[in-house]
Amino acid sequence: MRREFRLPDVGEGLTEAEIVRWHVQAGDEVKVNQIVVEIETAKSIVELPIPWDGVVSGLLADEGRTVEVGRPIIAVDTAEESGETPSPAEAEGQAKVLVDDLVPKPPAEGAVEPGAHGSPAPKEERQSVLVGYGVKTGATRRRPRKRPDTTTEGPPPAAPSAGAPAAEEPPTTIPAEPVANPKRVEVAAAPVHEAPGPITVLAKPPVRKLAKDLGVDLTTVTGTGPQGSITRDDVHAAAAAQAPVPETAPAAPGQREERVPIKGVRRMMAQAMVASAYTAPHVTEFLQIDVTGTMEAVRRLRALPDFAEVKVSPLLLVAKAVLTAARRHPMVNSSWDEQAQEIVVKHYVNLGIAAATPRGLVVPNIKDAHTLSLPDLARSLAELTETARAGRTQPAEMAGGTITITNVGVFGVDTGTPIINPGEAAILAFGQVRDLPWVVDGELAVRKVTTLSLSFDHRIVDGELGSRFLRDVGDMLEDPLRIMAWS
Repeated sequence: MRREFRLPDVGEGLTEAEIVRWHVQAGDEVKVNQIVVEIETAKSIVELPIPWDGVVSGLLADEGRTVEVGRPIIAVDTAEESGETPSPAEAEGQAKVLVDDLVPKPPAEGAVEPGAHGSPAPKEERQSVLVGYGVKTGATRRRPRKRPDTTTEGPPPAAPSAGAPAAEEPPTTIPAEPVANPKRVEVAAAPVHEAPGPITVLAKPPVRKLAKDLGVDLTTVTGTGPQGSITRDDVHAAAAAQAPVPETAPAAPGQREERVPIKGVRRMMAQAMVASAYTAPHVTEFLQIDVTGTMEAVRRLRALPDFAEVKVSPLLLVAKAVLTAARRHPMVNSSWDEQAQEIVVKHYVNLGIAAATPRGLVVPNIKDAHTLSLPDLARSLAELTETARAGRTQPAEMAGGTITITNVGVFGVDTGTPIINPGEAAILAFGQVRDLPWVVDGELAVRKVTTLSLSFDHRIVDGELGSRFLRDVGDMLEDPLRIMAWS
C-alpha cells in the first residue's frame, strides 16, 4: 500500500521548511524510525524519521526546495494490504506529536516541577512505538467505515487461498452485520526489528554525543586515550578525515554581483535582530580590564583532574562571572512584557551563547546554568558550541534564553556593540585577550588585557544598574577569587 509522509510542524508555528538532504532514494528499503531526510527550519537543521516499514516509491520534494507544512514529501510502499493514506487532519495530529518531542511544554496547572516537594506531575502515557511519533492512549479513534444501506443477508466471502488471485466480490453480497474486527494497520503495529548487538566502544557520554553530532561512527575510530578510550580529539580528527572537500564553481566571466537567497536560519536571525533593534532602546557600555588573573586561573584549571577531557577557556570564567552578577543584579536577567505592561524578573538563568555557523547566527542556551558546578558548566559550553557548529541545534535548545554572551574575541577583534537577543534585557560581548602595557602598583608592566561591552534594554536597565553589573563582571575577571566570594 502506498503511504505519503507529510512535512510536520517541528515546533514554534513552523509554516515551511527547506529540504536540505535526502538520506534515501527511490527503491531503498526503510525501517520504522529511520532518519530519511534533513530539513532546515527558520532556526536549525532537523532530522525527520519515517513512521513505517516499507520501500521508498518516490521522493516528492527535491533537495533545496521549500515545502509548506502538511505537503507530502516522500511516498513509501508498505507491506500492508489495507489501510488508508493519512489525511491532512491526521498529518497535522502527527506533526503535533513531533512538536511535543522537540519543544518543551510548560507544566500543567497543579503539576509539581522536578525537585519540588509534593507529588510529581502526572505524565501523559504514550504508546512507545518510535522516537518523535507516538499517539496518546485513548486519543485516537478510528472513523467508522461507510457501508451501503442493504438488507441482503449472506455469509461473508471466503478468504482466497494462498497464491490465488482474489475474486471480485459481487456487489449484492454484503454482510448485514459489521465486521467485528476489521483489519486496520496502525503505526503502532509496525514491527520493530531488533538491531544486532552493539560493538563495545570506550568513550565517555560527551564524546559519544559529539560523535553523533558530527556523524562519526565510533566503531571506526581508534582511541588514543587511556586504555584505548576515544577522546574528543579522536572524534574531531575522524570528522575532518571524512569531510568532503567542497567544490567551488568558478565565477562566470564578467560577473560582478551575486544574489544569495535569504532563508532558513539567516532569515530568522535578520527578523529577530531588526525586531530587537527597533523595539528595545539599546545602550552599550565598555570596560577594559586586566585579565592576567583569569588567564592564570584557566591554566591551573586545565591541570585539575575534574577538567580532564573538557575544554577550559576564558569563556568559562566569563560565563561564571555573568551568572554570579545576574544573581547580584536580578533586573538584568529579566524581560519586558509589552502586553501585560510588566517586567518579568527571572530567578533562574538560561545562559545563551551566540554561535556563528555557516547557515547564520544561532543562540542556543544552557538551561538552568546557575545550578551547574564549574566542571558541568564547562562540559555544557563545549557540547553547546560543538552542536551549534555542526548545525544540529534543535529549536527547544534556543528557546527561553534569559541573558547572552557573545565571544567576539575569537575573531581577533577587541569589542563590539552587540544587539540584544529578543526576549532578554542584556548581552555581554567578550573581546580578544592581548598583551598590553598596564600600570600595576605604580609601575608599567605587560599584562593580559581585554575589553568587555554590555548592551542592555534601557526600558529595564538604567545606566547605574548596567554600570554596576558590568563592573562586577570586570572585577571577578580581574580577580577570579571574587567569583567564589560572591557565589
